[in-house]
Amino acid sequence: MSDPYETTEAHLDRLLGRTLNSFDLPDRLVERLGTALAHSSSLYTTHHSPATGVWRETHRHTYLLADGGSVSLWELSYRLGERDRTVRHEVFASKAETCLAVARLFGAAAADTALEPALLPGDDHPENDVAVLSALFAASASAQRHREYAVEQSADHARRVLRRAENADRPGERVASLLRSAYAHHITQAFGTRQCRLDGRDAGFSLYEHAFVLLDGTEFSLWEVEHTATPDGRHMCEVYESEAAARGAMELRARVR
Repeated sequence: MSDPYETTEAHLDRLLGRTLNSFDLPDRLVERLGTALAHSSSLYTTHHSPATGVWRETHRHTYLLADGGSVSLWELSYRLGERDRTVRHEVFASKAETCLAVARLFGAAAADTALEPALLPGDDHPENDVAVLSALFAASASAQRHREYAVEQSADHARRVLRRAENADRPGERVASLLRSAYAHHITQAFGTRQCRLDGRDAGFSLYEHAFVLLDGTEFSLWEVEHTATPDGRHMCEVYESEAAARGAMELRARVR
């Protein structure tokens, strides 16, 4: 499993930063990885030859994405012999590409056993990692719903959130009227903070949930996206009624060049 103290964003940055061929990954795959919410890493195969000093390991890195899907990256770490102790890393989007890399580096015979799992039977399926990640993420999200609300001018807070929203499809008068009865609220930064490159510059996205308690005891949330994916790089706020709509807007802004 992955380091519990390392964020998924930091893990990806570290992985792609050490590999020699990260630029070969498909652009669409890299974009999807930018939405990763959680990750799991495991040793898949290992081969050591004390006589020659040749060493290689294959690691599988599985990512749970914001759209509910998952992807895996295959990392090949290797040392070519006693005379060259440098450890090199390459990353691939599939098992087949990893096997080709092993054949290129160590010969066709090595490729035949390149991805025979070193783990227990049943552990070589990425679905197992995804199931664990999904369960952990769901438990985390469930825990976050147990909020401690602050009773302090919540209706005014709702009014200010709606007022700073610049998106044309922001919540209208119906929601504004509903939130005039808010008497407590809680703000949470949700999973989804990310960075991307737009027109040669960095753009950042953050997602916040503003949860309110109304006079009738019901709860209502606004989802605020803060980003700098604007033509001039200025800070912009957008507000939506649902988390799905907010995440969809983040993906759309990230793709627009």
